[in-house]
Amino acid sequence: MADVQGIPDFDPSDMAYVYAQMADHIALRIAAGDLRPGSRLPGERALAEEYGVALGTVRRAVEELRDRSLVITLPAKGTYVAKVNAADDTA
Repeated sequence: MADVQGIPDFDPSDMAYVYAQMADHIALRIAAGDLRPGSRLPGERALAEEYGVALGTVRRAVEELRDRSLVITLPAKGTYVAKVNAADDTA
C-alpha cells in the first residue's frame, strides 16, 4: 500500500465497518493528492489484495465513494477519481 505522509495506515480492526474505513482511507488518499482527479483506481481484485479485504467489501467501499461523489465508475472502463469543478469550491 502506498505510504503517503499524513495518512494513517489502514487498520480494519477498528469498530467501524471495514468498507467505511476503506472508503475513508481512499478519500484521504484523494485529498492528499496520492490519487489525482481523473486517475484510474486499481481494479477491484487489486484493491482487495492491497487492503486485505473481500471483493464485496471493495465493492461496498467504491459504492460509498460514488455516493460521496469522489469517484465515478464507467461500465467496462473502470473507476476514476472524480474531477473537482471550480463551481463546487465556491461557498
